[in-house]
Amino acid sequence: MAIERERSYTWEDPMQGAQAAKQMAGLDYLKSILDGENPLPPICQTLDFDPVAVEDGKAVFAVTPSEFHYNPIGVVHGGLLSTLCDSAMGCAVHTKLAAGVGYTTLELKVNLVRPVTAKTGKLICTGTVIHVGRSVATAEARVEDEHGKLYAHATSTCMIFQ
Repeated sequence: MAIERERSYTWEDPMQGAQAAKQMAGLDYLKSILDGENPLPPICQTLDFDPVAVEDGKAVFAVTPSEFHYNPIGVVHGGLLSTLCDSAMGCAVHTKLAAGVGYTTLELKVNLVRPVTAKTGKLICTGTVIHVGRSVATAEARVEDEHGKLYAHATSTCMIFQ
């Protein structure tokens, strides 16, 4: 008989942050999330990851993989690392945008280079801007453990809209 586990979580109204984002430069908005002035996006609570730092052209997220991240074969689902990379790269692009300018992911390429389990420990994902133009931006990300061992790397293309 399987031992049942339970997990619950809460989140704040995501539209509060979305409205603030329209009025603020990207870097300022992301800093306001880190400072607690605006709420975390619900995806952070859903997958239990956190923004750690933002600066011009860079965003860092962290996650400690858990059993609730597992896929049917007993390892962390690749979607966790994909979402982590997408978040870090998107936020890195967001740091470069003026108030009122938005973006969305057009293309995401993720390479998972080794399995992740609940025993892996804390993972750090660093997203870095490669290029930001008027209508397209590109970024890259790396997911590493605290010792610098690589678990995934990714690239993204984002559409910029005024």
